[in-house]
Amino acid sequence: MQTINRFLYGPTPEERVRAWQGKLRSESRQLDREMRQLEAATAKARTTVKQLAAKGDVKSARILAKEVVRSNKQKDRLSVSKARLGSIGTQLQQQLAMVKVTGSLQKSTEIMKLSNSLVKLPQISQAMREMSMEMTKAGIMEEMLEDTLQMDEDEEIEEEADAEVDKVLFDLTNGKLGLAGSAGTELPTSQDQLEDEEAERVMEEARKQLNGLLSG
Repeated sequence: MQTINRFLYGPTPEERVRAWQGKLRSESRQLDREMRQLEAATAKARTTVKQLAAKGDVKSARILAKEVVRSNKQKDRLSVSKARLGSIGTQLQQQLAMVKVTGSLQKSTEIMKLSNSLVKLPQISQAMREMSMEMTKAGIMEEMLEDTLQMDEDEEIEEEADAEVDKVLFDLTNGKLGLAGSAGTELPTSQDQLEDEEAERVMEEARKQLNGLLSG
């Protein structure tokens, strides 16, 4: 009889919730991997910034420092998103308890709000869209509207990054670069200030690695 019901009506509410919880755990593990990769790439970039600073190459150091700032912001975003995945899991666990009382899944504005924010994250956007559609059909959520305010997120990150670059450089170089001025300004140094091709290559390699991770 249970097999016939599943064929006619699909999975039970309990089965649906268990499947969603499994997907949430899978997406959470993916975010963990992303954060570990970002951490490793950022550490490498920080080392390169110090090397560039030691050679007096302020321009390259500032360019790479901006990528470090963007990377830190992305790690924060991934961390918050992982916490939101956990919150959805908790809400679903509460739904399981309600199913035993009411026999059906209940509408949840909290799950809808959390899912709406997670859909914006490229790393898990597709999985969250699919899960949101399933939850909508199950009656937990209303159909999500596209968030037109997602705009200018990259521009906002860039503006904040510009404001923080000096502080990052200051911290990374024990105060040597924080007051160095604009991106085109060079620090006084007794060494020749001609372009160091090797330093440029290392900087570009680190920058591309971070950009690859940030673009997801």
